[in-house]
Amino acid sequence: MHLRRTALFAAAVVAATLIAGCSSGSGAPAVTPPHGPAKGNVTFWSSLSGMKDVAAAFNASQKDITVTFEEIPNGANGGYTKLSAAISSGTGPDVAGIEYQALPGFVAADQLKSIDGLVPGKVLTAYDPEVRGQVSFAGADYALPYDAPPMVMWYRKDLLADAGVQVPKTWADFEKAARALKAVHPDSYLASFFTNEPQLAPLAWQAGSEWFHAGKSSWKVGIDDAASKKVADYWQRLIDEGLVKRQLGFSDEWTADLNSGAVAGWIGGSWSASGLKTRTEGAGQAGKWIAAVPPTWDGKPSASLSGGTSFAITKNSKNADAAAAFLTWLTTSPEAVRARGAVGTAYLAYPGLNDVAKAVAPTAYYGNDIYAVFGQSSKGLRPWAWGPSYDITGAALKNAVTSSPTLGDAVATTQSDTVSGLSKLGVSIAK
Repeated sequence: MHLRRTALFAAAVVAATLIAGCSSGSGAPAVTPPHGPAKGNVTFWSSLSGMKDVAAAFNASQKDITVTFEEIPNGANGGYTKLSAAISSGTGPDVAGIEYQALPGFVAADQLKSIDGLVPGKVLTAYDPEVRGQVSFAGADYALPYDAPPMVMWYRKDLLADAGVQVPKTWADFEKAARALKAVHPDSYLASFFTNEPQLAPLAWQAGSEWFHAGKSSWKVGIDDAASKKVADYWQRLIDEGLVKRQLGFSDEWTADLNSGAVAGWIGGSWSASGLKTRTEGAGQAGKWIAAVPPTWDGKPSASLSGGTSFAITKNSKNADAAAAFLTWLTTSPEAVRARGAVGTAYLAYPGLNDVAKAVAPTAYYGNDIYAVFGQSSKGLRPWAWGPSYDITGAALKNAVTSSPTLGDAVATTQSDTVSGLSKLGVSIAK
């Protein structure tokens, strides 16, 4: 059995109660800063690029705490398996980077410390409530958000101009734009639908779905709710009519399609700017790509996140005060942003840091102010919970999108497979 699932199984009886009341922190215990100066050694694990430089900058900024950094694989390549096993054996780090969708599993397995009482309350309350909600469970906070990457659309502005259309404001506009593009460039598609990395979760989130909702003693799972079915049916129709291309994301074929203009857009996140630049700059496309606020169903602001990472203190930490001091600096300090440098286009969660991020990020490649678009794309962020073991849902979704006749069938299959998988872990599921 997967190591994380072993830990989750052992904690399954209490998991639903522990996670119940996922919230932005309303009703959380009073928070007080640690007493006295924090000192000593802190170990730090992360898969994010540039974090070695961040740790070095922190060490250079003061003399009381020494951070030792270790780069680990990302979650998809075994990083969470390694982290969970290390925590279980008592050899885990003090501070670890954990993506939002994976965080509830670590909390349910009792592998993290609550940061309440370790991090000043003014830090926690500064976050957007829905972003803070990604790290808060049953009235307690278990991590500090690092980035809050909104779902973003990328378009070739020259191909939109060829089609005589503006940036779509609604999904109905998006469909019209796709038809207009097809009329002038018959072999082109307005966007791709990735079968190996389906964006159905952020698309459903933006449409008002909540795939998971925690009650007092059980979870409600709604992956096949009305909003998700609407999203799935919409994209299936665009695929069937040849308006978007069903293909493997991040593949050689997809890269070739971006370079040739066969694919004129991408549903990504703020983080995807670097990858888009890398894949298209050799084709002379500097200045041709723009970021845009994704269309919404009614034209009103409605946002979701596409990924995102938090930093937590593990149960193993013997020096939680020092870990909290580093954690706070890492997620809230402009110096930490500068130290990481131009390794990407992170849209940071803590207020006031994105002017610094924009100044160091590689933004000149694009034909508009992408950080201004990231800010606009973050407006109207809806509530969302990832559930007690999203690895079950993520695997089920990828399998279902690949094997099901339609995307509507895929969300129904993902619903049943998720309920079955969580029930086998002993998690109570509401009918």
